Amino acid sequence: MWNIPNILTVFRIVLIPFFVLCFYLPVAWGHLMAAFLFAVAGFTDWLDGYLARRWQQSTPFGAFLDPVADKLMVATALGLIVEHYSVFWITLPAVVMVGREILISALREWMAEVGKRAHVQVSNIGKFKTFAQMAAIVGLLIFQTGSLFYVSVALLYIAVILTFWSMMVYLRAAWPSLTQIH
Repeated sequence: MWNIPNILTVFRIVLIPFFVLCFYLPVAWGHLMAAFLFAVAGFTDWLDGYLARRWQQSTPFGAFLDPVADKLMVATALGLIVEHYSVFWITLPAVVMVGREILISALREWMAEVGKRAHVQVSNIGKFKTFAQMAAIVGLLIFQTGSLFYVSVALLYIAVILTFWSMMVYLRAAWPSLTQIH
């Protein structure tokens, strides 16, 4: 159970309180440090998956905890960003993203219960969504104004479009199982 990929996943969860602490530090570099920790978490997300596949160290514990760690970090970051900016045009995409994650997590759990988990595997759209989401969050943590702020907002909206698109792909794949009469 305690291989390097799983340790990296647990490390991402341990980073969350430090990420929050840095976000609230009353110093000029607090948000920059929070963005750095979020980026480290994003890198370790990629790295643990890569290493687990490369070294054939996938475990049930890792398969369970990896998406939990991701969702905890992203939901925390989006919550902090929503609080910081306190405007509907940042709150709305954040709510859609968190809502989608809850829906898809429940869908995956249900599909696993009916033996059809493979129907809702991560797609390339989901990977692009994750990249846009991570870049948007890092940007919104660092840039409060200026052109890079607006690039970050644009990435947030790209991420929310991809979020909705990937949700529809998952729901379409699961629809026959969801509408089956027993």
